Amino acid sequence: MGIILNRRAFLATSTLVALPLRAEAQDWRSQFKELRVGVSSAENEAGALSRWEPVAKYLTDQLGVPTRTYRVADYAGLVEAMRGDQIEFSRFGPAVYSLGRRIMGDKLKPIFRDIDNNGAEGYYSVVIVRADSPIQSLADLKGKPFLFADPNSTSGYAFPQYFMKKQGFDPATHFSATAFSGSHENSVIGVVKGQYEAAATHWTNAESGMVQRLEGRGMIAKGSTRIIWTSPLIPNSPFCVRSNLPVGLQEAVRDAMVSMKDRAPDVFKALTDGKVQGYAPARHEDYLDVVAVIEELDRERKKRGS
Repeated sequence: MGIILNRRAFLATSTLVALPLRAEAQDWRSQFKELRVGVSSAENEAGALSRWEPVAKYLTDQLGVPTRTYRVADYAGLVEAMRGDQIEFSRFGPAVYSLGRRIMGDKLKPIFRDIDNNGAEGYYSVVIVRADSPIQSLADLKGKPFLFADPNSTSGYAFPQYFMKKQGFDPATHFSATAFSGSHENSVIGVVKGQYEAAATHWTNAESGMVQRLEGRGMIAKGSTRIIWTSPLIPNSPFCVRSNLPVGLQEAVRDAMVSMKDRAPDVFKALTDGKVQGYAPARHEDYLDVVAVIEELDRERKKRGS
């Protein structure tokens, strides 16, 4: 027989439950000697550290617990580190998030995502070529070598692979060869140096993307590339926490990150390249289209393997 509680009993029970929750919210700091933020290999180590080390210092100040960066070799490493409780939070690309949810379920919890300076909450995969290349379209890339970024990258692999094929350009047969560069940065540089005819990377608008970031750092000449293909919109990458962390810690991290623009504007500008105006809440439901793309690609891989 089930337990039936009247209103007085319910209130008494709620009070008993609430006390530990308040204590947990206050005491989570005593459970952690340090906190770790995962950093992917989407850019070179110096570039990544210049953006994320100030964030770690900021979080140390805001959370009252030493926070350090935890750099991984590739995108899948973020999932493995989160699953193994080796990192507490990180920014995940949409495809990596989809992979993580398949492996970790709701232990991987999205909490917010970027809003760019134009109010957009998404970005695109684009195919770039050198500005002086005769290539004008995907059709012109027939028999040419092509660079993807990483097998777990949304804009650097999953979306271009999926939508190119939908448009009649199967990368497996359309290109003379394909390779993974290991990062968006390597892909762009590979095209500029003439090592590959074209590559897929991420692009938000005329001011924001991997090409613009490398131009801003003087790593490639301004105007050295050109876009020949653009994907449908991809929802911006979610910043995620482990759902098995104390609720008080999850809320403190969210508050610190969302308020960074006001509390530490220089840190916020360095992290976002000045291209982000703020953050919007993120939910798993926001990424269902990305999950569907990743699952379709996975089914195709398994079919080829069989």
